[in-house]
Amino acid sequence: QVQLVESGGGSVQAGGSLRLSCATSKYTYDTYSLAWFRQAPGKEREGVAAIGRDGSARYADSVKGRFTISKDDANNIQYLQMNSLKPEDTAMYYCAAAAFAPISHILSLEWYNYWGQGTQVTVSS
Repeated sequence: QVQLVESGGGSVQAGGSLRLSCATSKYTYDTYSLAWFRQAPGKEREGVAAIGRDGSARYADSVKGRFTISKDDANNIQYLQMNSLKPEDTAMYYCAAAAFAPISHILSLEWYNYWGQGTQVTVSS
């Protein structure tokens, strides 16, 4: 069973930083593609960042240059470092896993079957 546990959310002022963590089992970490999504109230869930099986990272245009996705292979954790946060980054952030997601669509919702419970990020102006 795939389990994804997010942590690290919170409330910060604009310009601040947060680091989100997604912890999972070694099997899931090694076998699945992991990504970060977010959903703001009244909006659709959108892909934020992911690392493809080839190790390359993909980012939504809205977060490029501010967010960095990384992996801790020793501890089976995927991180999302979020800098220069803006009020529009306010959302519930989810870690998701896909058995397969082509690199061209790695931030597309339809490839992901497993979801964590989410962690709330609130950015005030």
